[in-house]
Amino acid sequence: MASLKEIKSRINSVNGTLKITSAMKMVASAKLHKAQAAIANMVPYERQMHEILYRLLSDESTPTCAEYVEQRPVKKVAIVAVSSNSSLCGAFNSNVIRLFFETAQEYLDAGLTRDDILVYPVGRKVATAVSKDGYVPQGDFNRLADRHIYDDISVFAESLTGMYLKGEIDRVELVYSHYKSSSSQYPMRETYLPFAAGSAVGSAAGSAAGSAASAVAPDAVRGTGAVSGSGGGEADPDARRETGSGEYFKDYLIEPDSETVLRALLPKVLVLKINTMLLDANAAEHAARTVAMQEASDNGRKLLQDLSLQYNKQRQQSITDELLDIVSGSLA
Repeated sequence: MASLKEIKSRINSVNGTLKITSAMKMVASAKLHKAQAAIANMVPYERQMHEILYRLLSDESTPTCAEYVEQRPVKKVAIVAVSSNSSLCGAFNSNVIRLFFETAQEYLDAGLTRDDILVYPVGRKVATAVSKDGYVPQGDFNRLADRHIYDDISVFAESLTGMYLKGEIDRVELVYSHYKSSSSQYPMRETYLPFAAGSAVGSAAGSAAGSAASAVAPDAVRGTGAVSGSGGGEADPDARRETGSGEYFKDYLIEPDSETVLRALLPKVLVLKINTMLLDANAAEHAARTVAMQEASDNGRKLLQDLSLQYNKQRQQSITDELLDIVSGSLA
C-alpha cells in the first residue's frame, strides 16, 4: 500500500497535468474556431468557382481539356498525405498514416514498386512514418501543415499539375483527415488528377463549413469533379437553363470564349482544392486535439477523485491507529 506521502505526490502530479491539458484544450479550441472561420469564408468562393467550371464542362461545344482528364495506365503515382506536425491529437495521425499505407499497398499489389510511388508528406508525423517504412519523401512540406500561405500552396499544386501534364506521373492521390464536426473526423482519400469532369463528389469543405457557420449549406459539393447547381442558392428560374439530366444551371456571358476561360479556370480550381484540403485537415487536427485534451482532463479529474478518496481513507486509518495506540498505552 502506498504511503500518504506517495499519494500526495501523485495528487500534485495529476493537478499539474490537469493544468497542462486544460490549457492545451483552450488553445486547440481557439485554433479550431479560427480554422472553421477560414473554411466558412473559403466555401462560397470555391462553390461559385466549381459551379462555373461545371457549367463550362457540361457544354458540349466547349473543349474538355483532355490533358487534365485523360485516363491512362498508372505506371507512376504521387500520393499527398497530410498529418500534423505535433502529437497529442488522439488517433488523428494514425488514421491518416494507416490510410496512406493502404493506398500505397493497392498500387504495390497492382504491380508498381516503391520507386514508382512518389510520396509528398505534409506534416512531420506522416513524413517520419513513410521514411521508416522505406519510402523516400519528395521534399520537406511540413510548413504547409501549419502555415496556409496561398503562394506556397500554389507552387506546390502547380508542381504536381506540371508533373502530371508532362507525363512524369499518371495519377495524384490525396490522403487527409476530413473535418465533419468537432467530435467527428475521419480519413479521406481523393483522386486529384486526372480531373473527373463528369462526377460530383461529397464536399469535405462544405460539411466542415456547415459546422462552422449555419449559413453555409453542409451539402456543398467539392472534389475531383464539379459541383451541383444547388450550391449557388435559389435564383430566378428564368436566369437558369435546363440540361438534359434535368438539372438547372445559371447562364453566363463568357468573354472572350469558353475555351480560354476554361483553361484559365481549371488550374485555379486545382490550386484551390489543395488549399481547401489543407484547411480541412487543419480543422480536423485541432478538433481531434480538443477532444483528446477534454478526455484527458476528464480522466485526470476521475483519477484525482480516486486518489483523494484513497488519501482520506488512509489518513483516517492512520489517525484511528494512533488513537488505538494511545488508548492501549493508557490501559496498560
